[in-house]
Amino acid sequence: MVSDSRDARRLTVRTIAVLDREDLLAGLPVPDVVAWVRHGAGLAGWGEAARVVLPSGEDRFTAGEKWLRSVFEGAQVDDQVRTRGTGPVAFGAFTFDASSDGSALIVPRTLLGRDGHGLAWLTTVTPPTENGHPDDDAGFVPEHAPGRIRWHDGSLPAPQWEQAVAKAVATIKAGTRHDGDAPLRKIVLAQDLYATADEPIDARVLLGRLAARYPDCYTFACDGMVGATPELLIRRDGRQVSSLVLAGTTPRGATAAEDEALGAALLADAKNNEEHVYVVASMRDSLGPLCESLDIEAAPVLLKLPNLQHLGTHVRGTLAEDKSALALAAAVHPTAAVCGTPTGAATELIRELEQMDRERYAGPVGWVDADGNGEWGIAIRCAQLTGQTARLFAGCGIVAGSEPSAELAEAHVKFRPMRTALES
Repeated sequence: MVSDSRDARRLTVRTIAVLDREDLLAGLPVPDVVAWVRHGAGLAGWGEAARVVLPSGEDRFTAGEKWLRSVFEGAQVDDQVRTRGTGPVAFGAFTFDASSDGSALIVPRTLLGRDGHGLAWLTTVTPPTENGHPDDDAGFVPEHAPGRIRWHDGSLPAPQWEQAVAKAVATIKAGTRHDGDAPLRKIVLAQDLYATADEPIDARVLLGRLAARYPDCYTFACDGMVGATPELLIRRDGRQVSSLVLAGTTPRGATAAEDEALGAALLADAKNNEEHVYVVASMRDSLGPLCESLDIEAAPVLLKLPNLQHLGTHVRGTLAEDKSALALAAAVHPTAAVCGTPTGAATELIRELEQMDRERYAGPVGWVDADGNGEWGIAIRCAQLTGQTARLFAGCGIVAGSEPSAELAEAHVKFRPMRTALES
């Protein structure tokens, strides 16, 4: 059963143009925020005019779409800007596994937006039970640092996680078929790590640090899930769709020459290219049937982040029929970048080897507006915040050529963005 904790009938929505501001994340009044920001452009807001928590199951996306239609179609909207991200907008964070609870959609009461080209706007949403400005009594809570951080192992300490990687490699090499699936060729195994702070963890502090340090990533927040993902699952702008497929990783170099050498080695590395091919194929297979045309780069390029380099492939297409950004996210999730291939066999082995519930890690996170436009990323390089606790996640793609110690080292590097955001 869908759990709706806010009366979403007849929302009153107003969007107006405002003076552009360089930093959407500066001055947010409360810690509980929603955000989707890259290079200073995007959306950031607070408050909840409507919210739904969706039950587990393969139809959680469909249930979310149905709820959104009722919210958006019943709203009274005065949109004086009329661009992507204006009018009523919902933010969402969905679980990776259909069997997990916790997928949620939120329509914020106040939302700031900017397109990065001089256009900025403010959207306010008033529920039917209220009169006046929705933030009359919101108050302002000053930002506060989390203080001292204590770290705790997650579900699998490092030695046991390496053993899980070794088991995955053995399964891949054995070529075992399961329930009619093709043999497992790739699986993504994740770790979790817990942080306990002296003070309640303020999402605004983490968002500001992440956005400043990783401007090429999509810095996001929704329902306590905070991170900076480099991976764009799907963007919809009218009939145009795009995605950035990532798989294959190496560190950055200490010098320009070392960095160039590492990047060249990554482009030539058979193991990382095998990972990448599977991810591109999964995107082609899921998105292709929805498009009248689909353009996929012939070869991967390097995406350089401050701490890592990835193999990346840009995908662009034209939709064959009208589907919202949320429906598209549902159609392409999970990609081989965060699950494996074939999907069924990889999902079952993930459940067996990880010994944890990923919850919303590696699930779709992002936003959709009433026209169906929006952007959804994959929730990686992230943490789930609960009071003074943060649960961090990192995952690695495992293929036949993977070595457990190397995968563990890669996972530690992938933890670093959130670790450093919490510590300083």
